[in-house]
Amino acid sequence: MRVESILQKLIPAKYYPHAERIYLKRRGIRYWGFRFTCPCCNGYFRTFVPFGTKPTQIACPRCYSVARYRLLYLYLRNKTDFFKAHLKVLDIAPTQYFQEMCKSLPNIDYLSADISSPLAMARMDITAMGLTTNQFDCIICYHVLEHIIDDRKAMSELFRVLKPGGWALLQSPVDHTCDTTFEDPTIIDPDAREHAFGQNDHVRIYGQDYKDRLEQAGFLVHIDDYVKELGESAVKRFVLMSDEKIYLCTKPK
Repeated sequence: MRVESILQKLIPAKYYPHAERIYLKRRGIRYWGFRFTCPCCNGYFRTFVPFGTKPTQIACPRCYSVARYRLLYLYLRNKTDFFKAHLKVLDIAPTQYFQEMCKSLPNIDYLSADISSPLAMARMDITAMGLTTNQFDCIICYHVLEHIIDDRKAMSELFRVLKPGGWALLQSPVDHTCDTTFEDPTIIDPDAREHAFGQNDHVRIYGQDYKDRLEQAGFLVHIDDYVKELGESAVKRFVLMSDEKIYLCTKPK
């Protein structure tokens, strides 16, 4: 059993994030080296570590960021004004590191939300958030929509609360070899979902029509193949997924 799993069983949920942070900082020292770099925590390591059950999931030993969040950080830093402009930000299903980073930035007015996560600042359903319309300059929603039964309603809610001219990064796993999304609402058993969708809490596999769904909600969607812009050496150094594309979604003014 992994140490993290033992900590989760022994420590109450509200204290776990703090205990995990201490553990990961100490563990990062053990993996110190110069082969790989984590852009999120600026750590240098001889190796990254497995995360979860998928062999493609490799995490930073210190901050536990996985490939999609390392790419997110690089994209926000190099392609947006996230670290400079005064922004009101909504983060759906937050991670420990990203939430702490956002809270530390003086230019960011930050709110995290989730239906169940103890990390989230507010508990809410993404399909009925109860937030004021046209409220946020930026929304981060990473690998959430593939879990939501009524994803179209969730997309409409995200569009509603975003300010005109605002932007959102709405990432989900997308199979770019398929034209259309595969989903079957009759599949409800976790084992059957894992077999059909690759994970027991996923309810679909998006195809290339993911962009169409976002546009039907009202967004203007730009698919940015930013990882190719970074180049092969950066992919290896930061341990990124070479086929991850950024879905930059804006709300018309």
